[in-house]
Amino acid sequence: MPETTARADVRRNRERLLAAAREAIAADGTEASLRDIARRAEVGIGTLYRHFPTREALLEAILDTNFDMLRERADQLLDSPPGAPLEAFLTWLADVAAGARTYQGLPHSIMAALADETSELHGSCAAMRASGGQLLRRAQEAGQVRADVNVYEVITIVIGLAWAVQQDGGSPELMARLLDVAAYGLAVQPVVAAPQVT
Repeated sequence: MPETTARADVRRNRERLLAAAREAIAADGTEASLRDIARRAEVGIGTLYRHFPTREALLEAILDTNFDMLRERADQLLDSPPGAPLEAFLTWLADVAAGARTYQGLPHSIMAALADETSELHGSCAAMRASGGQLLRRAQEAGQVRADVNVYEVITIVIGLAWAVQQDGGSPELMARLLDVAAYGLAVQPVVAAPQVT
């Protein structure tokens, strides 16, 4: 088999394994059967282990892709109209929540990757966080988001909400409601004058 064909087969098998893993993890959580993932991808278990020697390596590959997509999304939202920085930031947070909510057990993996600078995911995680930080700063500079929060704190809130929604069955409606409450807490509120004492 020519080398270019072999490389194409290896790439194709990896992509099929990642797609199958996303399906299996969406259905069964991060402890989904690796044999089932290989079966879904129509490859042998040995092929799975050649690409991903451990379950953690497979999860890291999925998270790496998710972090890259969130970074790209944040970069796109930075081009939103100048008057809408809060809306752009909240849209990105909804994307973060959607990704974390999809897979049972993934919020824990995301938080572990955010905290571990030695993780193989650190580069893509840091890039995603930096892009989200730019969206947050833009909203803060526009006076639309509280100045006393940072992007790590906000991502932690959203991942925590995603975990809570998973415990309650994964309802997108509940996720939307909780994000709405969190957005209210993050937004700069109009100052309400205290009633005068007479």
